[in-house]
Amino acid sequence: RLCELLDNAGRGWRKLAELAGAEKRFKCSAEELEMCSLKVLEPRGSPTQCLLQLLAERDCTLKYLLGCLERMGHEQACRVLSSAVQDMIRITVQPESQVVAEGTQVSLTCCATGPPGLAYQWFCGRQEVPGATSPELVIDTATPAGQPEWYICRVNCGATFTFSRWAHVQVEKSSSPSSASGYCLTMVGLQILRQPRPCRLAEGDTLALECRAIGNPPPQYQWFRNRRPVEGAQAPQLQVKLVTTAERGSYSCRVFNLFHEVWSQEVDVEIGEGPRQTSVTPPPALFPRAGVSHSITTPPSPIPAATDKVALLIGNMHYLHHKQLQAPIVDVHALGALLRQLDFKVVSLLDLRKAEMQMAVNEFLLLLDKGVYAGLLYYAGHGYENFGNSFMVPIDAPSAYTSEHCLCVQRVLREMQQRRTGLNIFLLDMCRKRNLNDDVIPQVGALEVTANIVFGYATCADAEAYELSQGELSNGIFVTFLKRWLLEDEKITVLLDKVAEDMGTLEITRGRQALELRSNLSERRALTDPIRPPGQDESSARNLQWAKAHVLPESRHLRFDCGVTVQLGFAAEFSNIMIIYTRVVAAPKDITKCEARLTDIPEELDVDLKCTNKESPEEVGSPLAPVWSLGCPSCCLYSRICGLQKLRQELAFTICLQYRYQGMDDFVEERQRVNVGRPLIAKLNLQ
Repeated sequence: RLCELLDNAGRGWRKLAELAGAEKRFKCSAEELEMCSLKVLEPRGSPTQCLLQLLAERDCTLKYLLGCLERMGHEQACRVLSSAVQDMIRITVQPESQVVAEGTQVSLTCCATGPPGLAYQWFCGRQEVPGATSPELVIDTATPAGQPEWYICRVNCGATFTFSRWAHVQVEKSSSPSSASGYCLTMVGLQILRQPRPCRLAEGDTLALECRAIGNPPPQYQWFRNRRPVEGAQAPQLQVKLVTTAERGSYSCRVFNLFHEVWSQEVDVEIGEGPRQTSVTPPPALFPRAGVSHSITTPPSPIPAATDKVALLIGNMHYLHHKQLQAPIVDVHALGALLRQLDFKVVSLLDLRKAEMQMAVNEFLLLLDKGVYAGLLYYAGHGYENFGNSFMVPIDAPSAYTSEHCLCVQRVLREMQQRRTGLNIFLLDMCRKRNLNDDVIPQVGALEVTANIVFGYATCADAEAYELSQGELSNGIFVTFLKRWLLEDEKITVLLDKVAEDMGTLEITRGRQALELRSNLSERRALTDPIRPPGQDESSARNLQWAKAHVLPESRHLRFDCGVTVQLGFAAEFSNIMIIYTRVVAAPKDITKCEARLTDIPEELDVDLKCTNKESPEEVGSPLAPVWSLGCPSCCLYSRICGLQKLRQELAFTICLQYRYQGMDDFVEERQRVNVGRPLIAKLNLQ
């Protein structure tokens, strides 16, 4: 169908090839395009078919292809492809691993959605289970010993198929008469066969606890952490991927049915540094994927054990009791973009309260270990310095704040040193005036002699740091000049010296603001220094933890009863600020006007309702709209969602569709509730 639509000279396959080629690996050469065009000379040849084959060989995804068709404005082709994607087979109910008493029966269930005519086939290990061609498989545990205990279900429609996940059936033997072949469930009510076990995990591991019981009626489950119910944890197995310290605690499971209730034993889950648990892995997949095997080689590196560079950027602007600032949003964004070019992993956050700042720093410290080459902390906002100690002021600091309400930079640095980071860099873009409300001298303790510390103060002691207004945008003086040198291959102290020299040439701040550099760096270390590819370490806690703070919800299409299809998309401005856009992509011909608006946004988020559902990115109140809007389609309604670190549960909102039929004056309204999980920094539970 796509070939029929695109085999023409207008908005056809050549335009698709041009747009797909925006990503280098999908760009077709002149010879390949000529090969496609010559297909018209064949009896059943199709240039589009040839182009799609080339894209498929380069691992082009359906999502990317759909995006190219949307940019072409080819609505009919978009509808065809969207329909095809929806018809893919999807497993909706996975078979669950179970522990059962010897001599009883157990059932496994696999349900799927997809095109009509789905067929099921169960496998035991690698062997087909004869006659097991329905969604439910009943297993008799009294069968002879020795048969495989792993089960999987294949769902297919013609040549298209997919597999469920593996389910492990474990038969428990017991010396008690009640577990013999004449076992009567109604006599004992509920019995727990498998208790959860305590465990110690590292950051980024997967937590897996299991409680298995038998009973009649069948048992139900509810997991508890620290004696409070875990939301959504109502299965025999509790699994949490990419764990953080927020998941540690005491876990137990309440098992119940209509007549009885029993509790599992309470077990402790510790999360932090230490050896990880090993887990049982299921047998290999029945049909290995065809393809090329890849091997990763680690090139020699002059820097031993240097595997990562990480950065935390914090910009505080909208203070509750103090003067508002303008520059941090621009400075943090600009600095983050440059650091990413230097292979830094960057988390950038705006407008944090004290507890949120402390939690963000704690999460940052968890990422640092002996394999980290450089850890960089940049802060832009209000600050002060008393008795040689610097303090970062959160947005909720009271009017007469003291060190009790702020974060001490030296304390953070001391904790970074304890993590044995190769290079610690602080870039503090804040005032260093004395705070007359604070006469307390905090006992921070002496810093270790590690020869790895670089302080870059935007201004000298007892002086202020200034912003430079440039039209609608404002830059801090420090970052204005730092941007010029940050990508240079220079020792970090030499680089900052050049920034200081440039700052001294600015007439309006001469004698009022000057960069101060403190360092005990004894080796040549630069931000541009290469890092060793981590190889196996890609699955480390650090990488997984960092990835969690950057995951956006998947773009999706919502279908309403009236026949209208709405695209819901997402873009990230910072790690705690997300753009949500809605766009009508298909509507019946008898609907003349319709729009989809975002409503019912959680109250704890910082959302200016006057700046939601705007027709242009510039109207949402962000000076960075020209940057993030490049990745958004046209003809959308845009909303800017701030303060994602405040989310206490999954982000849910309503899409309100208002439309009008041809020849009618009144609008009709339909609503759909949408849950997008915990996006970006919300996954780290900073509240």
